[in-house]
Amino acid sequence: MSEECLAVVNINQDLCSRCGVCYSICPYDAIKRDSESGEVAIDIQECQVCGICSSACPVAAIDMNYYDYEHLLDYVESAKKENPSETLVLMCRGNSPSTCETEEIFADKGIKVENYIPLRLPCSGRIPTDFIFKTLNSGIKNILSIQCEDKFCRYKEGTKINTRRIQLSKNILEQLGYDKNTLTIVKFSRKAVYNTDKCVGCDKCVFICPYEAIKAEPFATPAIIEEECVGCGACALVCPHQAIEVKGFEFEEVIERYAKAAARIKSDNNKPGLLAFICQWSEFSALDDPNSVFSGKNAMVLEIPCFKALDPVHVINALKCGFDGVMGVVCSSEDCKLEEGRDVAERNLDVLKKVLKNMDLLDRFQYYETSPRCADELKKKVDDFYQKLSVIPMCCVTKEEKNDL
Repeated sequence: MSEECLAVVNINQDLCSRCGVCYSICPYDAIKRDSESGEVAIDIQECQVCGICSSACPVAAIDMNYYDYEHLLDYVESAKKENPSETLVLMCRGNSPSTCETEEIFADKGIKVENYIPLRLPCSGRIPTDFIFKTLNSGIKNILSIQCEDKFCRYKEGTKINTRRIQLSKNILEQLGYDKNTLTIVKFSRKAVYNTDKCVGCDKCVFICPYEAIKAEPFATPAIIEEECVGCGACALVCPHQAIEVKGFEFEEVIERYAKAAARIKSDNNKPGLLAFICQWSEFSALDDPNSVFSGKNAMVLEIPCFKALDPVHVINALKCGFDGVMGVVCSSEDCKLEEGRDVAERNLDVLKKVLKNMDLLDRFQYYETSPRCADELKKKVDDFYQKLSVIPMCCVTKEEKNDL
C-alpha cells in the first residue's frame, strides 16, 4: 500500500464519546485505544474496511467512504422509484456473486420471494440497527438478510454480530406490533457444485483443495465435504472437465461473457480493449460502480471469488478473443480473506507470466495487489496500464486463433 494512501475509514474525534464500542468489536484489532485518555484511532494498515465499527458506533463518529448510513438509505429510496417493491434483500458478497442468483438461495430454503430490491454488501455485519428501522419506516415491509454461515464469514465476526442485531430488532418490532416475519435471516454459504457425471477421478481437486474439503474415495469419484468448503474456486481451476465449479463463476459462462464483450468493445472505437478480473474483496468501487475506475476506457470488469480462482486460461483466452490487455486485481497475502492455499495461486501466476512471455504477450497483462482501504489507488494503476496499452499495437486475432477458441 502506498504511503500516499487516502484512508477511507476515519474517526471524528470531535464526535467520539470514548465509549470503546468500536475498539471492543473490531474483528481485526485495527482500532487502538489510549489507556490513559481512552481516545481511539484506526490503524489503517490493519483495517479490512468491513464497516462493523461504523455500524456499531452509537454517535456516528466513524466516517466511511463505502456503504455509509446515508448512502445506504439513498440507495433504497432510489431503488424503490425504479422497482416499487416492499421487500429488501441484504446480500453479502461471499454468498452472492455479482449475478445475484438469490432466487435459488430462497428456493433452497423454502422461501418465496418474487419481487425485491437487492442490496449487496461486503458484509452483513455493517448494517446498523437504525438502518433497519429507517427502511421499514420508508415503506419497506419485509427485510431478508442473506448471511454467510458463521464459520464462513469473510470478516470473522460479521455474521454473528448482524444476527444479534437483527434478533434484537425483531424483538423490538414485535413489541411494536410488526409481523414476526418482518425480518428474516437466511444463512447460506456458496459452495463448489459437483457434477459426478463429468468427473474422471483424476483427484486433482483433492490435491489442490487448501481446506481439505474434498476427499478421495477408493474406486469412486471424490466426495465434497460441504461443511468445510468455502467456495474459493481452487478446485474448479484445476478440474480438466469442469466437473466441479463455483456457482456464478462457471468456466464456460465466464468465457461466453467476455468473448461477447470483446467484439462489442473493439467495435466501439479505436481505444484499447481492457478486461479486468477483480477479487470480490480487493476493491469495492470497481465492482459496484465500474465507471468510477474505468470511465472513458473500453473496459469490462469480471468478479472472481478469490485470487485462487484467477484462471490463467481466461487471461490468455481473453487476449485471443481480442482484448488488448488483461488485469488481475487481488488482495495482498496480508489481506486475503481465504488465505489458505495462496501459494497455489502464486504458482499459477508464475506459470501464467512465463507462458505470456513465451507468447510475447507479457506486456499486455498486469497483476495488482490492492485494498479497498485506499481511495483511488486502483484508479491510478488502471490509468497507468491503459496508457501503456495505448502505445502498444492493438491485438490482431487470426482466423486460426478464433477457430481455436
